[in-house]
Amino acid sequence: MKTNEEIKESLNGQGISHLNEVFYNLSRAELYEHAISNAEAELTEHGALLAITVPHTGRSANDKFLVEESTSKEHVWWGKVNKPFPQECFNALKARMTAYLQGSDVYVQDCFAGADAEYALPVRVVNQYAWHNLFAQNMFIQANKTQLESFEPGFTILHCPDFKANPEIDGTRSETFILMDFSQKLVLIGGTHYAGEIKKSIFTALNYFMPLRGVMSMHCSANIGNQGDTALFFGLSGTGKTTLSTDPERALIGDDEHGWSDKGTFNYEGGCYAKVINLSQEAEPIIFEMTRTFGTILENVPMDAESRKVDFFDDSITENTRASYPRDFINNIVTDNKGGHPKNIFFLTCDAFGVMPPIAKLTPEQAMFHFLSGYTAKVAGTERGVKEPTATFSTCFGAPFMVHHPKVYAELLRDKINAHGAQVWLVNTGWSGGEYGVGKRMKIAYTRALLRAALTGELHNVEFVTEEYFGLHIPKECPDVPAEILNPKNTWSDPSAYDTKAKHLVGLFENNYQQFA
Repeated sequence: MKTNEEIKESLNGQGISHLNEVFYNLSRAELYEHAISNAEAELTEHGALLAITVPHTGRSANDKFLVEESTSKEHVWWGKVNKPFPQECFNALKARMTAYLQGSDVYVQDCFAGADAEYALPVRVVNQYAWHNLFAQNMFIQANKTQLESFEPGFTILHCPDFKANPEIDGTRSETFILMDFSQKLVLIGGTHYAGEIKKSIFTALNYFMPLRGVMSMHCSANIGNQGDTALFFGLSGTGKTTLSTDPERALIGDDEHGWSDKGTFNYEGGCYAKVINLSQEAEPIIFEMTRTFGTILENVPMDAESRKVDFFDDSITENTRASYPRDFINNIVTDNKGGHPKNIFFLTCDAFGVMPPIAKLTPEQAMFHFLSGYTAKVAGTERGVKEPTATFSTCFGAPFMVHHPKVYAELLRDKINAHGAQVWLVNTGWSGGEYGVGKRMKIAYTRALLRAALTGELHNVEFVTEEYFGLHIPKECPDVPAEILNPKNTWSDPSAYDTKAKHLVGLFENNYQQFA
């Protein structure tokens, strides 16, 4: 491993100079000690590290910009997600940030994103705080001693949460900023302590670089069954990607971000970043156990000051409470972080309107429609100002992180599905028997039973019916699932109210899809 002086020299070459101490690839225990002694975080009763990131308890999507420069300009789908930022403003802000860090201690983590060596991106994370550096160690793939000897960063994150931009001088929207420059292979993050910005910045970078190499970049979780069959789970936050892929009966590849090459699937990450609001041992035993483990980071989970006991049912700080932990903490994992070509692909939606069926088999054309739509729904209380169910469409199930035009990802997915014969399913983890406030949330036990039947092939042997609004193919029966819940209309006490709500949702889909006409 390189010495601290060698790392300082390397950082100098990146314009980060005149530092005090550089703490390079510290161990988990050392980062714990630094985080606690620096009063950055606290220890919980079972050994996890607790950090509070108020006022930013989620991503600052409106403060993320891409530098408009010649090497990437023609590839970027510019618009409300990928907003341009001037090169000269980026360079000036970088100079102010590096000047701000002079004389300071920093924490450096050299690691990788991408388990397939052919496509792995060497990532350097430079942090102002020790706990953020531990987050990077948890979330990315750790480099071994030999790799560290010759490590050259392919993309660098400079993260200074206490450095705030001046919009009038720097050209940012606010004091918070997430700025990416693909030509310099650098992202600047400031004004926010929320650790998710670190991981999602690298995901955005991979979503740019991987398709240029013919790799489908995906916002999905993945696991493998006893027969060696790989399954993918696409979905937006809160739809169940982590929960449903973390299955005692199947080995986990990863819970959030993957690539699909001509050789198969591979995880981008070395860890998991699970939502833990309302977490219980009964419903999610594996994730629950992770929150009681030394090395796990909890974000924004309320804790009793005396007992150090955390309360996963307390949303007083935020509903977006999180746990970050290395995937090798889990016993049932795929050790090399890779899988084959998927046999089954699941599109997860949390439908708060109670219209979508618990599971439906999609045709290839329907699969492309729902992939480009990326539908889920927000409910009251999950976001400021949301008073009733609100449809959310995030193309490719990850629009905030997709750099190219959606057709680039859709065509890659279509071609790989056709080449390898994957079956695509739509799964509703949301409401049944009525919309939010009337019906009830689908039981996790039922969703797991439906997935199990699809994965084992049991659903291929049952009769399907076609519902009238989306043309979805719904099974008439499934082991361990009441037959009456399989067709959502049958669960509503007033069928005409279902028809009204279904027509409303169809209209929302059609209006959204016009952008792809």
